[in-house]
Amino acid sequence: MSALEPVTSGDAVLDASRLRRLYGRYPTGVAALCALRSGDPVGIVATSFTPVSMDPPLVSICVQHTSTTWPVLSADKHIGISVLADSQEAVSRRLAAKKVDRFADVRWFSSDTDAVFVDEATAWLDCSISQAIPAGDHDVVLLQVNRMSMNDAAAPLVFHDSRFRTLVGLDR
Repeated sequence: MSALEPVTSGDAVLDASRLRRLYGRYPTGVAALCALRSGDPVGIVATSFTPVSMDPPLVSICVQHTSTTWPVLSADKHIGISVLADSQEAVSRRLAAKKVDRFADVRWFSSDTDAVFVDEATAWLDCSISQAIPAGDHDVVLLQVNRMSMNDAAAPLVFHDSRFRTLVGLDR
């Protein structure tokens, strides 16, 4: 085991690239957050999607303050969350791209609440924004789950060590 290094911020220099690598050691799922705004689909990708509470049903995501899409996406309360399947790496990359039509070649559908969902994902949640809590350079956003559905035939896409991965040995 190597010696632990102090992590500080503010006046001290924080090695952000090393901290990002350290955070990347924790595998996460990949979720698309999408909705219709002014009749067009808008979306982002989050690897910070986390279940929070069963009663009430809450999930959370973290959104960087520099996001230019989040202010548009969060303008209305309803958002669709699609937990991407292991076959949807290209969809994830497309929805995370900048200055392109993020929904070109992405199959999607919407609900009566204007939540947008990615076709063939492993799970779908129709959510409404409960609250946003400032946390450093991000906001932690709590979302109330209003409706949900699962695709038992699909395994989740995993992000680990800055790479997309699949889970091996899943009993489906």
